[in-house]
Amino acid sequence: MRTLHFGLRVADRERALAFYGALGYAVVGTVPETGTGHLTMLKLPGDEFVTIELVHDPDRADVVAGNGLSHFVIQVESLDATIEAIAAHGIEVEEPTSPAGSGEFRTTFVVDPDGNRIELVQWPAGHADGMTAADWDE
Repeated sequence: MRTLHFGLRVADRERALAFYGALGYAVVGTVPETGTGHLTMLKLPGDEFVTIELVHDPDRADVVAGNGLSHFVIQVESLDATIEAIAAHGIEVEEPTSPAGSGEFRTTFVVDPDGNRIELVQWPAGHADGMTAADWDE
C-alpha cells in the first residue's frame, strides 16, 4: 500500500491554481463535473504521480481553514531559493527554523488561500527523500 494523493477543498479554483502553480505544481488533468465538484490533479516536477487533488464546488463556498488537516509537507532542494521564488509571487513565508539545530535541516511554513498550512523542508545532504525509521533512531 502507499498514499496516492490527498484532496483539498478550495473556495476559488483559479486562486488556488495560481498559488499552487507558484509553489511549482503543474496540472496533470481535470475532471470537471463530479459529485464532489470540479477536480484538478496536480504534481510537482520531480514527482511521477499526482499528489494533490484540488476539489472545487461553487455551490459549497463554505471552505473552513484546516478543517481537520494540520499541514502537508513538500521537500525542496534549497529552502532559500524556494522562498525567493514564491515570495516573488507575493506569498508570505514564515521565518525558517532548524528543528535539529543545524543549518542543513531547515523548515518553514506557507499558508494557501484557503488557510491550509504547508511545510517546506530542506533535508540535510545525504538524507533520504522522505522520513524513515532512521530519523527516529536514538
